[in-house]
Amino acid sequence: MAVRRVYRLTGTGQQDYLDWFAAIAEDFATRMPRNRQPQPAPGPAQPWRPLLTSNISPDILYGYGDPAVLRTEEDGAPVYYLVVTSNDAPNAFPILRSRDLEQWQLKGFVFPEGRWPDWIAQGVGTSDCWAPELHRSGDEYLLCFSAREQDGTLAIAIARSAHPEGPYSLPDWPLLRGGMIDPNIFVDADGSILLLWKEDSNDRWPALLAALLHERPALARPLFDDPADQRTAALAGALWPLVRGLEPMERFFALQPLIEAAVEDFTLLRRKLARLDQETSGKAVAEPILEAMRTPIFAQPLTPDGQSLIGSPGIILVNDLAWEGHLIEGPWLTRHDDHYYLFYSGNDFSTAEYGIGVAIASSPLGPFRKMDDPILRSSADWRGPGHPSVALGPDGVPRLFFHAFVPGRAGYKEFRALLSCGLAFGTDSVDPLG
Repeated sequence: MAVRRVYRLTGTGQQDYLDWFAAIAEDFATRMPRNRQPQPAPGPAQPWRPLLTSNISPDILYGYGDPAVLRTEEDGAPVYYLVVTSNDAPNAFPILRSRDLEQWQLKGFVFPEGRWPDWIAQGVGTSDCWAPELHRSGDEYLLCFSAREQDGTLAIAIARSAHPEGPYSLPDWPLLRGGMIDPNIFVDADGSILLLWKEDSNDRWPALLAALLHERPALARPLFDDPADQRTAALAGALWPLVRGLEPMERFFALQPLIEAAVEDFTLLRRKLARLDQETSGKAVAEPILEAMRTPIFAQPLTPDGQSLIGSPGIILVNDLAWEGHLIEGPWLTRHDDHYYLFYSGNDFSTAEYGIGVAIASSPLGPFRKMDDPILRSSADWRGPGHPSVALGPDGVPRLFFHAFVPGRAGYKEFRALLSCGLAFGTDSVDPLG
């Protein structure tokens, strides 16, 4: 006898969708979302140094995600500036200042309320202002960032100021358009400037896969081995007509169980998709999905004034290690002695699987060789360390700065703390220090 169930989605945020899918999983044995499963035993406590563990102003709404730290000097003493993601807050990109990395002051915002570039979408649940970075180039400071345009696509732009605290110019248009995020500016010893960024296909391949499962629901079984994942894939296909019209972030939330099912064995799923095309007489039904499952990091030189790009972009890194799962993002390039170290994040930012990896090269454009394992993983005290930046500490020792969630509170727009640890650079490896 058929049984009818009613599941009410109480909001449009990530936690709302996780609760909704958890209720469905209880009744239909679909995949239980990771953040609604009993949490695995955490890793050991790490000697990470917490720097900011609460919002120091009511105008900072979501903590210190995607932190970028710049060290400057005043009167011979170090001064630090921090800029962070603001999501849809009315004041975009907080600017914080510290002399010792312990005491921080909010000095303002890159784009305070009422003073935003016209091309950026604004409003609660609409704007996405992500991953700012502050760098000195000559006599000015370059502030690169990603933001959602009025048409809903993500873009990268650069604002300028004579002082780290602003005021910042309002860029008339983006430098890069079409779904690009996580810019990183690298200024080499000779003054040459390189822009790194990530192509945002985070929600593109899940959408393509859900559309394929809607068109061909019988594929749920051969593509996924676990019965719960098969049911999850079938559910995603059935929901696709409702999901495809959602705004990008909400669509990502609505496809998260499918993403988690795919990432359970991402390498195997990609092999199955590749075989699917071979078995369909050359009809490339899976090829667009496979291409979108690559999340490349690009690099391209900037003009000395940082106004425009030179030449053509090149791919310097892709997600090809098991721990990285379906994505890499948040690049930060730094030089130590004669080597270039590319720090980056991998896997799902909203879960404990997120971590920080490193790739090493003798040229800023590579080729880069990755360390096999991440240098930072979730610990007993913190979940999902990610989006690294590097600066010298007050003692002159290089330090890694990154965000992490409090256990049990991971997710989009959840509070992220600012943490730090020392770094020991080797020619073939990087080791975190206390």
